[in-house]
Amino acid sequence: MSRLNRTDRPYDIVLFGATGFAGALTARYLAEHGPEGLRWAVAGRDKAKLERLRESLPGGERVGVLRADVADPESVRELARHARVVATTVGPYVRYGEELVAACADSGTDYVDLCGEAEFVDLMYVRHDARARETGARLVHAAGFDSVPHDLGAYFTVRQLPEGVPLTVDAFVTASAMFSGGTFASALGQLAHRRRVRAAARDRARYEPRLMGRRALAPTGTPRYAGEVGAWALPLPTIDPQIVRRSAKSLERYGPDFRYRHYAAVRRLPVAAAGVAGVAALAAAAQVPAARSWLSSRLSPGEGPSPEKRARSWFSVRFVGEGGGRRVYTEVSGGDPGYDETAKMLAESALCLAFDSVPPTSGQVTTAVAMGDALTSRLQRAGIVFRVAARR
Repeated sequence: MSRLNRTDRPYDIVLFGATGFAGALTARYLAEHGPEGLRWAVAGRDKAKLERLRESLPGGERVGVLRADVADPESVRELARHARVVATTVGPYVRYGEELVAACADSGTDYVDLCGEAEFVDLMYVRHDARARETGARLVHAAGFDSVPHDLGAYFTVRQLPEGVPLTVDAFVTASAMFSGGTFASALGQLAHRRRVRAAARDRARYEPRLMGRRALAPTGTPRYAGEVGAWALPLPTIDPQIVRRSAKSLERYGPDFRYRHYAAVRRLPVAAAGVAGVAALAAAAQVPAARSWLSSRLSPGEGPSPEKRARSWFSVRFVGEGGGRRVYTEVSGGDPGYDETAKMLAESALCLAFDSVPPTSGQVTTAVAMGDALTSRLQRAGIVFRVAARR
């Protein structure tokens, strides 16, 4: 099913989970920055809340309202049939997300989410990638801070380096921000079910086609002092390296032999040591149901910081790329990563899928593979910085 075959659908974009914290921010962004004539709707299980949200939006009288509940599969399928693109903020995705992915894959509807859950992404590949390829649907996960700055940042860095040679890219993340309640719940779930996460990864590996004649690796790396950025580098156990590796496997521009490593950058050694200890303690606590329940209650999904706190938040991802005798330093940076910029990334990804000239892809694809230059340009116009800091 081509994109042209979907132009008669009532909506260009439907935003599912619009009344949650991240969803409401995304809805406001679409209302304020969507193009003239955008046909879009908000969706969720509580119609009264959706209507109140619509009334609060600029131009809200032009926004549709759709009721859909993951506990009612037919309502989710109906939602997918009404849209060219569905964007969803409803997580944890491993618990609530599959019905919508399946519905989009079946109906040829493009899908984009904020998922940073490796288990969910791998399960969706095994169960729904083949069907999405048949219908022409593009299933794009991790279209927020996980993993847009890292995926598009690595893509941007690679494009500054020579073609046809082995390339390496290291990313160093710094941020001043709070986690969202949904992100925290997802992280706890992944820490609590590490065996399931590994099993899903092994299952995916059995279905994925082998990369012939090229290599794309994303090793974990070890803690070290990174003189190239003047900070201690701590490996980050997030989904981001996996996403970058999948982009590298799909795009020959990453060269015949590509390696990516992903770190948190910390200036002071005591802070770095405390961070390692904190992650270890959280992982241990997540294995105990009572402790996991207590931690979950500290920051519930749907909760988030005030506009004043978000205004003081920021992120920076610095990349060091090497290949063909050249080294390049690049950076992707912006404001509040967990909320404001994540809402911007999700909304711009949905708009890009709906309206931009992008490569002809289908199935489960990354932001770099599905949208690459088009999404990078959109985000630059929206205020997220992609820059070359130095070349050597």
